[in-house]
Amino acid sequence: MCGIAGIVKRDPRETVDEARLKRMRDVLRHRGPDGEGLLLDGPVGLGHRRLAIIDVAGGHQPMANEDETIWIVYNGEIYNHAALRPGLEARGHRYRTRSDTETIVHAYEDDGERCVERLDGMFAFALWDRPRGRLLLARDRLGIKPLYYTFTRDELLFASEIKAILAALPGRPALDATVVPEFLATRSVSGEQTFFRDVETLLPGRTLTWSVGEGIRTRRYWQLPATLDEAPAGLAERAACLREHLTAAVRSHLMTDVPLGLFLSGGIDSSALAVLMAGMVREPVRTFSVGFDEPGANELAWARLVADRIGAEHREVTLSPDQFFEALPRLIWHEDEPIATPASVPLAFVSRLARDHVKVVLTGEGADELFLGYNRYRIAALNHRLGGVWDARLPGGVRRRIAGLARAMPARVRRYTDATFLARPATPRALFFDAFAVFPAAWQRDLLADAALRARDPHATALAHFEDAPGGFRDRMSHADLQTYLVELLMKQDQMSMSASIESRVPFLDRTVVEYAAATPGRFKLAGWRTKAVLREAVRDLVPPSILTRPKMGFPVPLDPWFRGRFWPVVEEFVLGPRALRRGMFVPSELRRLAEEHRSGAGRHAERLWLLVNLEIWQRIFLDGEDVA
Repeated sequence: MCGIAGIVKRDPRETVDEARLKRMRDVLRHRGPDGEGLLLDGPVGLGHRRLAIIDVAGGHQPMANEDETIWIVYNGEIYNHAALRPGLEARGHRYRTRSDTETIVHAYEDDGERCVERLDGMFAFALWDRPRGRLLLARDRLGIKPLYYTFTRDELLFASEIKAILAALPGRPALDATVVPEFLATRSVSGEQTFFRDVETLLPGRTLTWSVGEGIRTRRYWQLPATLDEAPAGLAERAACLREHLTAAVRSHLMTDVPLGLFLSGGIDSSALAVLMAGMVREPVRTFSVGFDEPGANELAWARLVADRIGAEHREVTLSPDQFFEALPRLIWHEDEPIATPASVPLAFVSRLARDHVKVVLTGEGADELFLGYNRYRIAALNHRLGGVWDARLPGGVRRRIAGLARAMPARVRRYTDATFLARPATPRALFFDAFAVFPAAWQRDLLADAALRARDPHATALAHFEDAPGGFRDRMSHADLQTYLVELLMKQDQMSMSASIESRVPFLDRTVVEYAAATPGRFKLAGWRTKAVLREAVRDLVPPSILTRPKMGFPVPLDPWFRGRFWPVVEEFVLGPRALRRGMFVPSELRRLAEEHRSGAGRHAERLWLLVNLEIWQRIFLDGEDVA
């Protein structure tokens, strides 16, 4: 895991300023404390910060091919690089290191930009082809590793984190306000845009090439399966096949020359990884967990249960609310954008715990989206099924009157009816996307001060993925989230672990696991009211029965009582304070109503207040230039 940055001049007669490039590179010091590198080649400059994982002695970057005509800076791990190497050597390529980085260079020499199709792993890299005068940017299939870029009138800038790009630009950045509606609804931005005007993200499974003669070109080299596997195989057979794929993925993800561990939450996903991992390594697995010292917000006992079962070398950290809020500004700086979920904060703290013992950790990220593990999946699927019957049996006028009555219920009742077919039309937009939005469309129409923002569709990108997916309602929910919500979670995983200089790996997002799981029909994942059915069956002999059957907690953060009580001043300052209100983005009376309803207990708006608090802190750091040190 590393940090990359670069500058490419549009005019080949110009040269890159070394001081600017070093500023970009060194903003990313936390991503690579073990080394640094720089290439200045006329109109091109490549910068690299290294976290040494593979070939610690020889894997320095930027790295070149034999005659130094191809140069690369790279962040990630290629798990099949050892399998690719013999074929590349047989075709005449001469290796000078044991590094997976060198495999990418030689694969590019053979296949050009199509080399990415042979790479299994997590990666974001920039490759400079000097003879062709061409830059290649590439990002892995699921978006595990980040890559951002901007084109100015004179140059292309790119980096692993947006703050590195900002370090090379004059003046203060500007907010791209058009992303705010989607952020308020989904907690994230799912397309190419970012919160920074003119700074874009290279989408997962894409490459971008640029040269003077050809200009800019992007290509999608991978996508989720376009059809479902409707073979007659039943649950047991599919679970056995999934187990084989997952076992192979865990084994490949153990590739490292440095100490390795596991983030253990005590849920099904990380518990299964822990048991599989324990059977593949000689020494005890190093496991790390985090919790809050508050009832209902602590899963540490479940993590200990698994750690004891495998004889792990287990460590824990308990996070106080004071530590949580004190860390928030610095962590927003690390994430570059407002933090989507409060769980990012404890993730940063468990990463700090782990860095004193390991350099690499495995995590269970991705399993919920692949196997329909969230509670909202089963609620939406049930309401979609019942809503179809409802629409078919009752006249439209009757349905509208009942919906009006449901919306007029007291708040304590609407908590249960607002997301159902009784109050909403039986459409994917209504029952899946808007029903579980933090700020649904109706809220946004009252809250946003700008009419142009109120008119934007916050679900447009996710709905497009839903409609393009194969299968029925369950399959499409998964496909949509894998390409939107999961990408935001992966950025949280990357940036919070890298804030502590820890590399995190996600075996559930191994290409073979993803392609198998995504092609598995949804009825094998969400079976009645049972989530993750095929995964539960696949790991039934690995995970303690009490963990297999316990309700999903999803790492609870007790924001509700915090924002009502001792940390109400956080809301007063960052939501209701004069500095926040002067920005003019939101209707002040709606902000006050929202905040006061939460404080009095008349409403439960902790998630909404969280997004507003984060957005204001983000603006103070990046737009106003406040120091977070």
